[in-house]
Amino acid sequence: MAKYTVTYQRDESGAWIAQVRGVREAHSYGRTIEQARERVREALSLWRANAETAQLIDDVRLPTKASGLISAAVRAKKRADDEQLRAQKATQTAANALTGRWHLSLRDAGELLGVSRQRVQQIRRSSHTKRRGSRQLAKAKA
Repeated sequence: MAKYTVTYQRDESGAWIAQVRGVREAHSYGRTIEQARERVREALSLWRANAETAQLIDDVRLPTKASGLISAAVRAKKRADDEQLRAQKATQTAANALTGRWHLSLRDAGELLGVSRQRVQQIRRSSHTKRRGSRQLAKAKA
């Protein structure tokens, strides 16, 4: 699959100018990055046969401060996603223990964990399916 890097820069009017590196003739613009991307692919198709399936790699040029703010937001989102995964695993462990070892009802486990009884049931079902799949895989390897 062909790859092309596309540089996006804003002009004085606020429009995004898109230029395909290595294909000088392939350039376009749009009110949004998405619109410019669609249009630059059309422009690229005039010069390259593989434009429809080519991978376009975005190189969006922004002021340094704007890039720094975006980087900080991306890092914060990654930390939040990691923490959410830890919370899901902790909830799964607790739901399994509460309904298994301590024989609490789905409703009571949900109440204590701050989720619905249906969610506790989903968690239990997915845990059971994963364990069963792991056991079957271990048997197949043995």
